[in-house]
Amino acid sequence: MELVRETYALSINFPDYERYALANQMTRSAVSIPSNIAEGTSKNSDKHINRFIQDSLGSAFEWETQLIIAYQQAYFDRETFDKLENKIKQLQKMISGFQKRLQPK
Repeated sequence: MELVRETYALSINFPDYERYALANQMTRSAVSIPSNIAEGTSKNSDKHINRFIQDSLGSAFEWETQLIIAYQQAYFDRETFDKLENKIKQLQKMISGFQKRLQPK
């Protein structure tokens, strides 16, 4: 949820022409991460939960790619990029760890 908040705060400073392009896509990806986790945890089998966790992880990697693109367009500074890159990497590891615990042993 923190990543969602930070994405909204970051993307509001993108150029106006990005409002319905990269800024919108980044926001949608960020929102998708916790939304898929929430939906997945409401399911009654590990197989169903795993599908939503996998979607969440995909959104995390999608968001990371969009972060790189936005940085390459100079929409924010290196310090901001590094901070957010570390956060998304950490989140990806957490989601992957959760997903591994769902695997049958």
